[in-house]
Amino acid sequence: MLGLASGIGYSPATAAELLMFERKGCPFCARFDREIAPDYPRSAAGASATLRRVDIADSRTGGIAGLDPAVFAPTFVLVDGAREIGRLVGYPGRRYFYAELQTLIDQLPHRAKREP
Repeated sequence: MLGLASGIGYSPATAAELLMFERKGCPFCARFDREIAPDYPRSAAGASATLRRVDIADSRTGGIAGLDPAVFAPTFVLVDGAREIGRLVGYPGRRYFYAELQTLIDQLPHRAKREP
């Protein structure tokens, strides 16, 4: 089903995504929102994997069949198509977030560069 978990326009074959499983009232989610979210789309990580937020109360898999369910918020899951590359459970703070995420991004399969 395509309409699950805020999957508007979602196409698993198009690009890597960073799923952020969050919940209302989560203090670490709020800290991520302050420290990372505003600049993420313009970051190198954001160029490699679009951020897609998923309310963990609505879906623990982001609508991706076979994905191990997220249990804690926040949980960040890097997916390539419908395949999990890796995950970060919790938010380690600005100082470590991008470094930890980069270790996952480095595991993405090489893709041919697309012309703009």
